[in-house]
Amino acid sequence: MATTKKAGRPKIVVLDGHTLNPGDLSWNKLRAMGQVSIFEHSTPEEIPERAAPAEIILVNKAVIDEAQLGRLPLLKCICVTASGYNNINVEQARQRQIHVCNAVGYGTDSVAQHVFALLLELTNRVQAHHNSVQAGHWGRSRDFCYTLGSIPELSGKVMGIYGFGRIGQRVATIAQAFGMEVIATHKHPERDAQPGVAFASLETLFEKSDVLSLHAPLTKENAGIVNASLLNRMKPTAYLINTGRGALIDEAALKIALKKGHLAGATLDVLSEEPPRNGNLLLDAPNCLITPHMAWATREARQRLLDITVENVKAFLRGEPINSVDWAI
Repeated sequence: MATTKKAGRPKIVVLDGHTLNPGDLSWNKLRAMGQVSIFEHSTPEEIPERAAPAEIILVNKAVIDEAQLGRLPLLKCICVTASGYNNINVEQARQRQIHVCNAVGYGTDSVAQHVFALLLELTNRVQAHHNSVQAGHWGRSRDFCYTLGSIPELSGKVMGIYGFGRIGQRVATIAQAFGMEVIATHKHPERDAQPGVAFASLETLFEKSDVLSLHAPLTKENAGIVNASLLNRMKPTAYLINTGRGALIDEAALKIALKKGHLAGATLDVLSEEPPRNGNLLLDAPNCLITPHMAWATREARQRLLDITVENVKAFLRGEPINSVDWAI
């Protein structure tokens, strides 16, 4: 923990700063605005004591529910260092006149980059081929080259995108650079139209996509939307990619689809429970690659996130809050 002490300045507490800044970024801009205490992690039991003197807290995934809010009488502002804020009881914060703000748009390029890192690992199997070479298979080969299986070319394939916001649109642009045809399903097709992108029904999206990438925010309406019925519509040569939210997928249905060969593979950066302390059905699923919710976490994206958060704090301190999620206050 690092703390600055200057009387009369607002007290700012970072409750779980490690994910945002594991040590390669600077907190100095935040420290310049007040008395700052930074904790890498905080358990629910530690939050009341650590945040009690704070007027402003920064949280990533720490849960600030009604009980926690009741223990923080001096709190005036919660800055969420993420776009999602389901870990905050926004309604209770509103009732207590506590401002809540978040950050959006910082990870667009990073997440889109990870989508194609995952896709290329599924198609070209770079690590598997490297392991094969290291095991001496190339040295013993009768031919000057070999592959571990058929490698599909992306050009001419159909990239399907579920959710066509900032990230979905960037994925579409990169897919087009690979020579892929792009189709999407989205709530606002007229507003977010993009050259070369055709909008389709959900059923058509699953039926026609050679690669299907999920980018819609999680809502009550679409939880588990990738179910057995839709998975069975996919081509047996198709790939499913999820860098959105784990709960978009019925994980049991996906495991069955992979085991039965209803699709060629899946790669996921998100799961229904994170971290998967109790295991997960998909950890041993065939042709399923899983990364630890890292798509957003390039250094550049985290720097943008920190910069946005600093601006959120500045705006609140001058009485002109921005990036509000609690417009009624």
